[in-house]
Amino acid sequence: MSDAGQPKGGDAPEEPTRKLQQPPSPGLDQATVRMQRPQPMRVGPVPPGNPQPQVFPVGPTVPARKPEEAAPAAVAAEPPVTEDTAEDAPPAKKKGRRVALVLTALVVVAGLAVGGVFYGPQVLRAVGLGGVVEDPTTAPAPPAQVRAALRPLGSQGPGPTKQGVSAALSGPAAAAVLGTLGGTVVDPASGDVLWDKAAGTGMIPASTAKIITSAAALLALDPQATLTTKVVEGPEPGTVVLVGGGDPTISGGAKGFYPGAAKLDDLVAKVKAATGGQQVRKVLVDTSAYTGDTKGPGWMGLDMDGQGDDYAAPMEPVMLDGGRLVVTNGDSARTTTPARSAAGKLAERLGVAGGASAGTAPPNARVLAEVQSPPIRQLVETLLLTSDNVLAEAMARQVAKATGAEVSFAGGAKAVHDVLSRNGFDLTGITLVDGSGLSTQNKISPKLLGSVLAAAAAPSSGQNAERTAKLRALLTGLPVAGGSGTLSERYGSGTATSGKGWVRAKTGTLNGINSLAGIVTDNDGKLLVFAFLGNGTGANADARAALDVLASALRSCGCR
Repeated sequence: MSDAGQPKGGDAPEEPTRKLQQPPSPGLDQATVRMQRPQPMRVGPVPPGNPQPQVFPVGPTVPARKPEEAAPAAVAAEPPVTEDTAEDAPPAKKKGRRVALVLTALVVVAGLAVGGVFYGPQVLRAVGLGGVVEDPTTAPAPPAQVRAALRPLGSQGPGPTKQGVSAALSGPAAAAVLGTLGGTVVDPASGDVLWDKAAGTGMIPASTAKIITSAAALLALDPQATLTTKVVEGPEPGTVVLVGGGDPTISGGAKGFYPGAAKLDDLVAKVKAATGGQQVRKVLVDTSAYTGDTKGPGWMGLDMDGQGDDYAAPMEPVMLDGGRLVVTNGDSARTTTPARSAAGKLAERLGVAGGASAGTAPPNARVLAEVQSPPIRQLVETLLLTSDNVLAEAMARQVAKATGAEVSFAGGAKAVHDVLSRNGFDLTGITLVDGSGLSTQNKISPKLLGSVLAAAAAPSSGQNAERTAKLRALLTGLPVAGGSGTLSERYGSGTATSGKGWVRAKTGTLNGINSLAGIVTDNDGKLLVFAFLGNGTGANADARAALDVLASALRSCGCR
């Protein structure tokens, strides 16, 4: 049941959010921003009779937010739902007068500095802006240098104990709203299991299953590889074929849902250039890259009915913006024919009347145009941050393709299982039927989730250093509590606030299913991995809040 009281599958309305703002916070793989101390700059000559120069401070006028002060991501308003709805988000609100004044002051200072460069000191003196010989003008400070860096946690001092973790979690874990709770807490530095509650039992994971799919993709695929979408010559003169290569992120407009996505307009421009201005008369779309059903086992019809609040689209190897009709809304209604809709937009922009139809590209057909998706690593981080079901299923199919399995729901699930097993993870009792966790037929144990995240968070020089290096992107893709992605609007009240900015975790929500799995830094600066799965939970909003309190309890303790 969603927060609105409607029986929906998938992560409920908290998932996804559009504008993501991730605050820097301590902990493994947390971005740390270091800025050079601003220096004062004196502008113009010293006023007569006043030995003190006029000083203008140069540098930031607003202090950087601490993690607990991070602003939540903005949520765009949803326009009426039609396939022709404009893609662009509503214009941003105007900034306050103070910001305008600060920007004006900085522009003036920058202009004076530029004047000194282009016109020289003699010209500046002639107009009354030159420095005094006895007391020359101080040169402006260089621009502030901003550098994002990964800051490792300290390894000194006592670590958490089983007794300490158990004491911290005993109260929050007993919340009735969590239903049947399974969970684990692991110290990734040592590999020790610090807390276990039915951790080996397979449970319905909801969207925390995306951790498993993402791990398999990072282990089996080149993280810098991209997905190619092509347009080739068709079987008849004047015919072109749009060939799907598995990329669901292509942007259909000036702005798209997915960061860094390829653009349909680029494909159109390349086709026009390759055909030398000759009119294209017919557009076909080839979806043979995927086989089997387009709807996953156990998916609810409401999840992709094209009526709004859709959590997925039929899985086809080419689509625009994940099939969304309103790209500013993650849960927008989606087209029920994503591949044909994408080809229809291509036909429209090529001036072809009548839309597009299904077809097959001739063998070895000449490629007229192609575009590339963002790299696999970025796609994985995006699907984790926004809990994107379509993108998760696309990644599962890429794992299937890379391992020689059938490129379908069944083949993707089998390939994910096999890749994890070959990489040393225990999948005893695990059942996978899709890559997104949208199905209630999936069964994943807290132990498996914890072990995968612990491998990603392990020391880089450990026994499985190569595996850890490949899995690091799991951590950088996790939403930040109260700051980004599907956690942007959580951890804002009660005892959960202690975890704000410190917890990074993947969320999961289905009807009566709530889960949370990720990492947190405790008060002693030690990193902990956790996985909590609740089946048969109470109201989703209450269960989410209880999970947030559970994770925050780890942040609030030294756990010794």
